[in-house]
Amino acid sequence: MSERFLYEKSVAYQECLIIPFVFRCIDSQNIYSYSLLSEQGYTSILHQAENPARLYSNELQGIVAIAKQHLDSQIILEGSHYFQQRYTYHHNLIVIHQQANKCFYDHYAPNKLVNIAAPKVFSCPSDCIAWVKWGLQRSQNN
Repeated sequence: MSERFLYEKSVAYQECLIIPFVFRCIDSQNIYSYSLLSEQGYTSILHQAENPARLYSNELQGIVAIAKQHLDSQIILEGSHYFQQRYTYHHNLIVIHQQANKCFYDHYAPNKLVNIAAPKVFSCPSDCIAWVKWGLQRSQNN
């Protein structure tokens, strides 16, 4: 795996989030791979899977197309827009979820697909984002 996931280039498709990353650099040419996050979380074999298609590309669009084609060849998954509200902040991925009048988040570090979110509930997405940004800024200043 490279230094970090390219969350800012991630694409929601079916019920997954396709997250590209630089797999290797050969002769100054980036070779891309991808990992997946699934709406179903740990109950899905796709959650945190690294390049299940076992194919690579020298273009970001190419690796996303490979991932989509692989997902299309699997069980058809509709998705519920779980990854619709996602943000990248200091190379961290923050996914906001709303249920009823509650808002919570998932937080993934730049180089590891493990949810490190604190178990905290907010009343709106802007409060949630502000709290996450504050925490990231505070940790970078220490």
